[in-house]
Amino acid sequence: MLNQTDLMLSARELFGIDSDLMVPAFSERDEHVPDKDTAYRFNHDVTLAILAGFMKDRRVLLQGLHGTGKSTHIEQVAARLNWPCVRVNLDGHISRLDLVGRDAVVIRDGQQVTEFKEGIVPWALQRPMALIFDEYDAGRPDVMFVIQRLLEQGGKLTLLDQNRVLNPHPNFRLFATSNTVGLGNLNGLYHGAQRLNHAQIDRWNIVATLNYLPREEEIAIIVARVPSFAGQAHQELLGSMRAMAELTRKGFAAGDLSTLMSPRTLITWAENIEIFRDPATALRLSFVNKCDDAELPVVAEYFQRCFGHELDESHQVDNKGV
Repeated sequence: MLNQTDLMLSARELFGIDSDLMVPAFSERDEHVPDKDTAYRFNHDVTLAILAGFMKDRRVLLQGLHGTGKSTHIEQVAARLNWPCVRVNLDGHISRLDLVGRDAVVIRDGQQVTEFKEGIVPWALQRPMALIFDEYDAGRPDVMFVIQRLLEQGGKLTLLDQNRVLNPHPNFRLFATSNTVGLGNLNGLYHGAQRLNHAQIDRWNIVATLNYLPREEEIAIIVARVPSFAGQAHQELLGSMRAMAELTRKGFAAGDLSTLMSPRTLITWAENIEIFRDPATALRLSFVNKCDDAELPVVAEYFQRCFGHELDESHQVDNKGV
């Protein structure tokens, strides 16, 4: 594994965005570099924010609704730069000891001895590594204060048990993703999300928002993930599916629905249409059964508007291509 970047690559060529930036990258890949997703579509503004993180060691926080591909966006930038990358999901079971490290009993020369085992933070901090904290606003308070120390100028980490102060590797980078930007579970959609103090949020150099993609780009992603939907024969079906997703998103914003269809849901719906050959059946199994019973008439109305028939009617998809 290379310790220093040894290439300068064009952001325009790598990511298809309108920018003249030349981005540092590694010529060699190692086991921690994410796999490339050739079907991934890069958002212009969010890609620039992430590139600023890699180029200038900016701490970048991505926020947005679920399913928009926040973590994947960072990973796919890293994949094209050959930049090693690890993700940590800050669920309620992640503790300060998991991040920093703890004493563990090991066998040395046939004897049991106590040895300090580094956590993920000091391990990543000392390497050319992009560390992503997923569900950043769901972290426990003790965990958040460990991260806050990394966000300060210089980003040094003090290991009290070891009486050591770790300096970050020149190519260590820090990213995070969240659904609420530290505002907590205001609408009931993100149970477990915590309110974060302003000092914590203020330490992030860049905060970017990733929204859902335009219609044509979202359809292109579905086709890339489910190749059997390619071709003119399925354009009407894809258009109806995307229109259905758009209605659920507007319904969620208006308070008519408590959930919505993300790009991930659309891809799952398309995959299930391949299996069940019926958009209504696939929708029920992919999305409808996740909704509150009181909201089912609203979902059924959306479906009727987009597909021209009732949700409980079966309409088989043509065998050609699916």
